[in-house]
Amino acid sequence: MSPTTAGPSTPPAAVLCGLAGWVPSRVVTNEHLARRLDTDDTWIRTRTGIRQRHVVDPGQATSDLAVEAGRRALAAAAANGTDRVDAVVVATTTPDRTCPATAPSVAARLGLAGAAAFDIGAVCTGFVYGLASAAGLIAAGVAGRVLLIGADTYSTIVDPLDRANAIIFGDGAGAVVLRAGHPGEPGAVGHFDLGSDGAHEALITVAAGGSRQRSRPGEPSHQDRHFAMRGQEVYRHAVTRMAESARATLSRAGWKTDDVDHFVPHQANLRILHSVADDLGLPRERCVTHVESVGNTGAASIPLALADAAARQTVRPGDRLLLTAFGGGLTWGSCLLTWPSLPHQERTTP
Repeated sequence: MSPTTAGPSTPPAAVLCGLAGWVPSRVVTNEHLARRLDTDDTWIRTRTGIRQRHVVDPGQATSDLAVEAGRRALAAAAANGTDRVDAVVVATTTPDRTCPATAPSVAARLGLAGAAAFDIGAVCTGFVYGLASAAGLIAAGVAGRVLLIGADTYSTIVDPLDRANAIIFGDGAGAVVLRAGHPGEPGAVGHFDLGSDGAHEALITVAAGGSRQRSRPGEPSHQDRHFAMRGQEVYRHAVTRMAESARATLSRAGWKTDDVDHFVPHQANLRILHSVADDLGLPRERCVTHVESVGNTGAASIPLALADAAARQTVRPGDRLLLTAFGGGLTWGSCLLTWPSLPHQERTTP
C-alpha cells in the first residue's frame, strides 16, 4: 500500500475518483403491488413518491449486486487513473450470511484478493459511515485507495404482504472509489457528523436471526423473521436527526445553507426528503432524488442517487454537495463533498 500524502503536517483526504450504480433487472411497479396488497398507485405515490422499485431474482444475493456496482466503479476509477484498491468496505443490512462478512467475497470476486475487506452495519446510514471509515483508513495511511459499496436486498427481509413496508423498499447497489489526495481538491470528502441513539433500536428492526433470538428456545415467528418499522415515529426522528446532523456538518465547514448546490439525503421516501430540505431552508429543487425509480435501497440509496445525478449531468464539477442519512440503530450522519470531474455515467434506470 502506498497512499499519497497531502503534506508533512496534513493527513491525506479521501478523494472520490470512481462512481457507479447497479440495480437488478426485475421491476416491480405500483400496479404490481396493487394486485396483492390493499393499495393502488395513487395511494403509494402520495405517501412515498415511489412509482417502481427493482428486486432481485430468486437466488440472487447482496454480493451479486455489490460485485456489479463495484466492477463498474473500478472501471470508472481506472479511466480516471486509479487501477487498484487496498481495501473493500461493504455497507449493508442484508449480508449474504450472518458469518462470514460479505466484503471478502466481493473483494475476491473482483480480483482483489489480499485487500483488507470488512462490512459496516449502520442500516440506511451505512454509506455515510462507510465514507467516514474509508476516509479514516486513508488519513491513517492504512490504505491509499478504497472501494466503498453500499448494497442491500431488502426484498429478502421485507414481508411481501406487509402493506406498510413492501411499497417502500427496493434492491440495489452503489459504489465509489476513493483515493488519497489533498483536502482542498475537488472530490475530497470531509467535515463529517455521525451519531446514534440505541435507546430507540426497536423502531427499525429484524428481530430474528441474531444471537438475541437464537439464544432463546423455540422458533421465531413469521413476523420476527421480517423487517419491522414504526413508520410515524421513524419519520419524526429521521427529519429531526438528518436536519440536525446536516447543520452540524455545515457549521464545522463554515458553510451556509446557500453554499449548498445539491442536497443528497438518504432516499427514504419523498416526504422525508422534502421535509428535511424544508427544515434546512433548502429549495426542494436542490434536493437530488432517485427514490421515484428505485424505492428505498438502504445503504445503496445515496451512491445510487449520486450515480443517477451524474448520468443526467445534474451535478457538475465544482458543485458543493451535502450528504445526510438516517437509519436503524438509530444512526445518522452527514458529510460534505465538492464534486470532481468523473468519467461519463450510464444511467442505471430509465
